[in-house]
Amino acid sequence: MGLAVAGAFLALGVTGRRTTLTVFEESPIETQPASSTSKPLTPNDIYERDAPGVVFVKALVVEQVEDPFDLFPQKVQSSSTGSGFLIRSNGLILTNYHVIQGADRNSGVTVQFEDDISRPATVIAENQNNDLALLKVNMAGLPQINPLPLGESSSVRVGDPTLAIGNPFGLDRTLTSGIVSALQRQIQAPDGFSIDNVIQTDTPIYPGNSGGPLLDAAGRVIGINSQIETTGDGGTVGIAFAVPIDTAKAFIPPPTRTSQMTLAYLGVSAIATSSSHGVSVQVAPGGPAATGGVRNRDTIRSIAGQPVTKIDQVQEIVSALKPGQVIAVRVRRGSVTKALKVVLGSRTAAAP
Repeated sequence: MGLAVAGAFLALGVTGRRTTLTVFEESPIETQPASSTSKPLTPNDIYERDAPGVVFVKALVVEQVEDPFDLFPQKVQSSSTGSGFLIRSNGLILTNYHVIQGADRNSGVTVQFEDDISRPATVIAENQNNDLALLKVNMAGLPQINPLPLGESSSVRVGDPTLAIGNPFGLDRTLTSGIVSALQRQIQAPDGFSIDNVIQTDTPIYPGNSGGPLLDAAGRVIGINSQIETTGDGGTVGIAFAVPIDTAKAFIPPPTRTSQMTLAYLGVSAIATSSSHGVSVQVAPGGPAATGGVRNRDTIRSIAGQPVTKIDQVQEIVSALKPGQVIAVRVRRGSVTKALKVVLGSRTAAAP
């Protein structure tokens, strides 16, 4: 999907897919070898190693739109597509938040590996502030796929060679190359705040590359491709931006021996599109919100002191909190505003 960001920037999602491979600069890229006998990797070497771990992500977005002339809300369905990449062999995948934004976290996202193998994915964590999301896929029955090695964006220098693998315009696992054009850039996150320390590159990146890896000369991930700068008529100008991998590392939970992880749970879902007045919600019976006094069709104005205008913001705030935490929920019910206290519950998701 093409999502305009801050006027001149475009978040990189798209629909549709075909299969192709585009390779630039087939000569070896200079690296810092581990020893004097190490052989520099070619782009094809890196592609053969890393491409199987890059996935095609598709999110199904269903919104209920209220019509004042219709007693029953209408459902509007759309899809968003992008890229992601495996960071742990047990099925943990990193992508951009805007790729899965608005999709059901348990059943609205699928990922596709090589040979058109599709698997449902669960969104286990998300961070609008840095445009990041973590997906979990059951890897049983799949051939062995190696996770992509993670590098260090703090060591990246202007002029360093870069590679990108993704699904631009739905074209499967396309490889492009370039250099680091600048560092310490800022782009706008989905929640309107700024993402800092962003890597600028001239590596050709297009809609559909969102969530895919930006690699260094050794094939290590140094960033997550997120936005491109566009001209006024929607064309691209060869400037792309990647969220640094060091930012993502702080978001990725550490490995755990347990099979489940516990997440905070509020128990509401949106029953209408977002508005400037808040989020009109449906309340899960017996859930934390219902127990705390939230009622069906209440309009949530703020969560934990933070104003909200859409359900994604509610989910983002709750996901950053802990089960058992008491939070303030301010709601509008008819003409009355109520200040409620809600004890967050817990839900489990497959642990990374």
